[in-house]
Amino acid sequence: MKQSLQLRLRQQLTMTPQLQQAIRLLQLPALELRMEIQQALESNLMLELAEEADTSFDETELLVSPSEREHETELGAAGSGQDNEGTVQNEQIGDELPLDTSWEDVYDGTTIYSDPGYAEERDPFANQSEGGQSLQDYLTWQAQLNRFSTRELTIAEAIIDAVRDDGYLGCSLAEIHTVLPEQWGVSEQEIETVLTQIQRFDPVGVAARDPREALLVQLDQLDPETPWLEAARQLIDRHLGLVAKRQFAQLKRRLHLDEQALQQTLALVQTLDPRPGLRISSERPEYITPDVFVRKENGHWRVEVNPDAYPCLRVNSQYAGLVRRGDNSRDNSVMRQHLQEARWLIKSLHSRNETLLKVAQCIVERQQDFLEYGEEAMKPLVLREVAEAINMHESTVSRITSQKYLRAPSGTYEFKHFFSSHVQTVDGGECSATSIRARIRRLIAAEDASRPLSDSQLAEQLQADGINVARRTVAKYRESMSIASSTERRRFA
Repeated sequence: MKQSLQLRLRQQLTMTPQLQQAIRLLQLPALELRMEIQQALESNLMLELAEEADTSFDETELLVSPSEREHETELGAAGSGQDNEGTVQNEQIGDELPLDTSWEDVYDGTTIYSDPGYAEERDPFANQSEGGQSLQDYLTWQAQLNRFSTRELTIAEAIIDAVRDDGYLGCSLAEIHTVLPEQWGVSEQEIETVLTQIQRFDPVGVAARDPREALLVQLDQLDPETPWLEAARQLIDRHLGLVAKRQFAQLKRRLHLDEQALQQTLALVQTLDPRPGLRISSERPEYITPDVFVRKENGHWRVEVNPDAYPCLRVNSQYAGLVRRGDNSRDNSVMRQHLQEARWLIKSLHSRNETLLKVAQCIVERQQDFLEYGEEAMKPLVLREVAEAINMHESTVSRITSQKYLRAPSGTYEFKHFFSSHVQTVDGGECSATSIRARIRRLIAAEDASRPLSDSQLAEQLQADGINVARRTVAKYRESMSIASSTERRRFA
């Protein structure tokens, strides 16, 4: 093969690391952004929190204005002393560093801004709120307080380990038997006895093998003089399937009850909990910090970025003044790196705020009817419309609307909530899917409980309001809202 040298010209688009950083910050939710900023504050000596008294100036001043640079240089000259010739250094620090410093020298693509060693030493579980007590821990605590022998306590722990989060037993007694020591010769009858005691723990009915058993255990804990107790026990023990299917006529015949008596019996059954384990949850509460506030002032909707969503940063003028050009010492190089990183971060945060505000203003402008009148007034909206309105790429709008929240007088909503598909109306207009779902909820809430509306009837009423929607579409929207079918919604009048 003959070797040769060739020159070729070609064009290609390349994302600079600075742009990559800006895009990454753009899509971070408020909580992760605060963690990112805190990490930068701890690792970058040039960054500091802007004091509350200093928050009145424009955010662009965070990028160090010329007058501030002059002041920084004076501070730096006073702090750094004299040079070799005995003269005081008095240089201005430009927006960018000298050309002998490149991005690759100061940015390695990681989330640590300057000091990777700190993240390795940091305890990842520090300053985290503890979750609630798990169901298994709660049951184990009760078992230890009970008067179980060592043998019974071991059986109880094996049973508790098999309890699912919803409170039901996740395996058979035979499977529990296999995990117990063989030399003990434990019988399934012993396991059943311990299981019966655990089912009386709090919450009552836990470790049941099916809803029927859980409900019967709860009935056994009621006062024997409770009205309709025996009828409720027969209903759960023999006819629970008919209750699920709402076949009330058959229930009246089989239980020999009139309509009023059956209503009283069902009311008693409805006081029971078919999933007792869900009362005890170990999940940590998740709190939402809105990124944007929307409020109405003088008849107009005003949008503003939440100032408490994350801290405001600025460059420390005293440390910035210590940076000297032309000095290639290690300390000076580190300070220059920190200064450049700080300015890039502040610029990226400023750009993120501007983009967030533009998108929020565009959404509020198009969804004013929703803010005024509720979900039924929601208009159809897609990402492309917002991108064209603010002259940005659709992917940028998608990033800034992901896991970002807007606080309005009616509640807190994710930005994605305002985007929905549309359905054609009779007069040629458009109706959003969110509006249709809200109308379906309203119609179901106002229906006759003894004769609930079917999906076909809901579609007919929507068409009477001028919305062309098929029965299948109504069923899809109803199921997405976790609303039961008309058969399962039927109640006594």
